[in-house]
Amino acid sequence: MNLRKIKIGRATVGLIGLEQAMQQAVSRKLSADEATAFLFAAVSRENYIPATATDLYRQALRREYLMVESGGAQSPQQLTIKILGPGCVSCNKLNTMIFDIMQRLGIAADIEQIHDLDEIWRHGVITTPALIINGRIKCSGRMPPPAEVEQWLVEETERL
Repeated sequence: MNLRKIKIGRATVGLIGLEQAMQQAVSRKLSADEATAFLFAAVSRENYIPATATDLYRQALRREYLMVESGGAQSPQQLTIKILGPGCVSCNKLNTMIFDIMQRLGIAADIEQIHDLDEIWRHGVITTPALIINGRIKCSGRMPPPAEVEQWLVEETERL
């Protein structure tokens, strides 16, 4: 099963068949409107799309197509943060700490919490909680102090 994740509104959703449909749309050099309609039709065949979320899906598919068409797999200005752990108190504290620091610094990021052990191990993490920022493991198996997390966020934001 080929699953590609995209941001739909405030959620990150995995869509079956999006990767193949995206490749077809790009190779056909469709306009943004044509690609949006094509991608939505392709994704609708394989995935459940709530009627109330149709516009959000169309906007997300259009944004993703324009990004892929311009050569970027992901927005270069997007900070991505992954918090890995079983959903324990430490993981929740880390999540809250990151939100507080981001709010104070005025930083925006795509934050994903990963609870599935197989997925955690795929990231090369054995002990939790773990924090990954822009694909780099910053800590694993310990609760970092707020000053350290702030430093990591500032460093990664400057790299963008």
